[in-house]
Amino acid sequence: MSLKTPAEIKQLRELGKIHASIIARLEEIIAPGVTTDELETLSLNLIEEAHLEPAFKGYKPYGAQRAYPCALCVAPNDTVVHGIPTEMSYTLQEGDIIGIDLGVTRDGLVIDAGKTVAVGEIDEGAQRLLHVTQEALARGIREARAGKTVGDIGHAIESYVRSAGYGLVRDLCGHGVGHSVHEEPQVPNFGQPGIGTKLVPGMVLAIEPMVNEGQGAVHFSDDGYTVTTVDGSRSAHFEHDIAITDGPPLILTER
Repeated sequence: MSLKTPAEIKQLRELGKIHASIIARLEEIIAPGVTTDELETLSLNLIEEAHLEPAFKGYKPYGAQRAYPCALCVAPNDTVVHGIPTEMSYTLQEGDIIGIDLGVTRDGLVIDAGKTVAVGEIDEGAQRLLHVTQEALARGIREARAGKTVGDIGHAIESYVRSAGYGLVRDLCGHGVGHSVHEEPQVPNFGQPGIGTKLVPGMVLAIEPMVNEGQGAVHFSDDGYTVTTVDGSRSAHFEHDIAITDGPPLILTER
């Protein structure tokens, strides 16, 4: 587990604001007819304009057969996370939802966050799925205080998602972040209060509930990255990086 200094957390907050502005720019162009390739190209251009580097491109997670080839992860409809935009080459359709997940790095520090976005007009079911997933993230973040545990975060997310009648992805989880893309501790989206790693000031966590309209079961693609729902139901993903402080959690990836 890697604790961050106050100076590093200040730098991460500055990096997080830039990251949030890039996500907002991507969200502005998401519309029917836009391709995932175009989203990847824009991501690279915006990262370069901000004098940052992509954190995902060339990153090889533990156990992966190859490095991730893009700056952006995309997740349309029944894709949960980690779709490869250039290999998916999907053209967005009216009524779709699409997750956009981006990592950026500067001066040895890393920010990783994302959200699920509506493509044009979406139906009430998709609207509710996005609302519940975003609220689940907010409830998890509220538990991210010194003296609490990762189990408190997971329990807050799980209890809310279950009460709303959705499937919760258990095969993927949040994680520490800041000095690299993935650090300890793991932050599951389920758990029991008071169980697991205790939260202390200086921790930086990526909290990221993944919620399905159907069941929580997922399929891992042969491409080594793309994760989809087993039952073909739509999935949403919202993610913020937060710093544990002596008081309330500090959201690093808000504009």
